[in-house]
Amino acid sequence: MSTLRPEWAAVTGRSTVYAPRSAAATSQPLASWAALSVMERGGNAIDGAVAAAAMLNVVEPHMTGMGGDMFALLWSAEEGGLVGLDSSGRSGSGMSREALAAAGLGEVPASGPGSVTVPGAVAGWAALLERFGAMTFAEVLAPAIRVAEEGFPVTPIIAGQWAAAADKLRAGPGAAATYLVGGRRAPRAGEWFRSPELAASFRVVAGGGAEAFYTGELGARLVDGLEELGGFLTHEDLARHEARWVTPLSTDFAGHTLWELPPAGQGIAALEMLRILEGFDLRIMGHNSPAYLHHLIEAKKLAFADLAGHVGDPEHMRIPPRALLADDHVNSRRALLNPREAADRVDPGAVVPESETIYLCTADEHGNMVSFINSLYEGFGSGVVIPGTGFALQNRGACFTFDEGHPNEVAPRKHPLHTIIPAFVTRGREPWLAFGVMGGSMQPQGHVQVLLNLLVFGMDLQAAIEAPRFRHTAGRDVAVEGMGRTTEVALALMGHHVIDPLLTSFGGGQAVMRLERGWAAGSDPRKDGMAVGR
Repeated sequence: MSTLRPEWAAVTGRSTVYAPRSAAATSQPLASWAALSVMERGGNAIDGAVAAAAMLNVVEPHMTGMGGDMFALLWSAEEGGLVGLDSSGRSGSGMSREALAAAGLGEVPASGPGSVTVPGAVAGWAALLERFGAMTFAEVLAPAIRVAEEGFPVTPIIAGQWAAAADKLRAGPGAAATYLVGGRRAPRAGEWFRSPELAASFRVVAGGGAEAFYTGELGARLVDGLEELGGFLTHEDLARHEARWVTPLSTDFAGHTLWELPPAGQGIAALEMLRILEGFDLRIMGHNSPAYLHHLIEAKKLAFADLAGHVGDPEHMRIPPRALLADDHVNSRRALLNPREAADRVDPGAVVPESETIYLCTADEHGNMVSFINSLYEGFGSGVVIPGTGFALQNRGACFTFDEGHPNEVAPRKHPLHTIIPAFVTRGREPWLAFGVMGGSMQPQGHVQVLLNLLVFGMDLQAAIEAPRFRHTAGRDVAVEGMGRTTEVALALMGHHVIDPLLTSFGGGQAVMRLERGWAAGSDPRKDGMAVGR
């Protein structure tokens, strides 16, 4: 990295956190504390990641929790390599085009019981702890149980997002009773909030493990409650869920290797973007210059067209994922990038919606590193809380399409296209960076922007996370963050439609980087979180 103080350093609001033994970066301070406290008591980075994820279910409940899915990329110091975990759930046995059409629907509903798929998070937490953890489920969940039971003051950004979902929560008696003060309004910033029913559900899992969730009384309560509301899950659907260890996909760039999980996630779009961009001299264009932004935006369009056209449940894809990263395919896509004019509509090559998500990362003194993401999809997921459980169920079924024959076509017991993606970077054969940028379709384009900030422009970790971003949404529409009127006009002259940045979000990033000795960590000020170390 550069030892000079470049122009971007002046706008950085926080310092990178440096730590000798272990580090954690999450989107809420109590979650960062939970990770660090578990590691201080003898746990490792894996224990810390699960502790933080559980805490975020308490303090950032609209984003994540036991009712959602999770994914992880993990560098195991003991095994000396990177492993991937996919614990996303399938659609229910009753979810089909025919069942939805019979209900008068032409698509999977965006919310409500019909949008709920099997929650995979708890199985994923258990799989991580069983294979790599140093502590019991009960020990790891203890910080979250304590805060859920005793309460906490709600942080400002989370309070605002919570309030924005108040109408959705009022529509369901279970959700209103669980998440609204007096069943009427969201808690305000600084207001104390308790989740005793969530604490009780955590205790069930702490005592009985994943089985208590998927085959025990808690799971039975979920399925029975959904059945009463008109959902598609069965007891067997829940019991058959398994977290899956998967082989990550990768591509090389500037002496480093970016790793993403394979489909049904959208991580392959980040890899394809990076491959398209390696054919251009990005540094000479200048950071966040109109030319630089244009090339990234157009690469994103090309990669996302392939994502939309080809990617879904890997058991139903018609091409192998690696085909989208092959030289011939990438070269043909790069040739379509017009360096002076924005494309309006991009078709898939011949071989995604908003979401509410948390991303966190941890590292320990043994050399373990965890890149971890957990999500309900949209704010408070389906909006369904089965009374007495204390947590919302995801609406991941809304990601299916009704397009007949498409690999992401809605069908029973199928994985939908997934937006949540952790990322990892190695240098040579060594681990270097666990990072992620949450926020629906922002995630692949956010991964690429943060990584280029580090590898092309030499930013330090915190600056790379904080630097202004763009977000392409659809067609020629793009939002840019704090880059000035001159840049916006230049993009408009190339055919981009620059939209109000207040109409979208630019995600929230967290990262932990391995140093020659010790760790560096960064946390995005776009969220309430913080990076910590010991």
